[in-house]
Amino acid sequence: MLFGKLLPREGNFFEMFNHHADRIVEAARAFSQLVANYNDPHLREQYNRDVDNAERAADRVTHDVNKMIHKTFITPIDRDQIHTLINTMDDVADLIQDSAETMALYDVHHMTEEITRLTDLSVRCCDRVKEAVSMLGKLSEPASVEAALKSCEEIDKLESDADRVMRSAMSKLFREEPDVREVIKLKAIYELLETITDKCEDVANVIEGIVIEHS
Repeated sequence: MLFGKLLPREGNFFEMFNHHADRIVEAARAFSQLVANYNDPHLREQYNRDVDNAERAADRVTHDVNKMIHKTFITPIDRDQIHTLINTMDDVADLIQDSAETMALYDVHHMTEEITRLTDLSVRCCDRVKEAVSMLGKLSEPASVEAALKSCEEIDKLESDADRVMRSAMSKLFREEPDVREVIKLKAIYELLETITDKCEDVANVIEGIVIEHS
């Protein structure tokens, strides 16, 4: 038993990354459905629960990865890279949940075109994160390296698109919304949604570093 514990071990971190990325996409798509069905209180509550469940599942994966780092003698990539990647990914899931909670806490009455557009860009970013993460276990294959870097590049472009939507949304909000309370509510939600894409870009930057170092 003692000898077995001393043998080098390589935890299946890539599988756990993929599992976490699945939960991110699950949360993002549930949030998208929440926005699309916001006028239906029953569906709104259902999709809020779905977001919460996905975020909690992502938290469990993050906990398991951070625990495994300390138990694994040999890791497939640098320990700091593992820690940074999984925790940055978890920030994405947290922000999605924060966005859903903020809508409920602020009692937002209707969805704007800008919320819909930022939500769509957030979902697309999360999809690209999943694609990029899925390539990490196959960096010995040139096609996988190319696919990972392409997904990261697409995340960068989507984040830039979200920046433009955000600037336009803020301009319109301060010009056209007469109710100060609505300005405060919508500003907070726009900022959260744009930050989701920012955090996806942070994930992409971590992945790019891993790819360049290990391919």
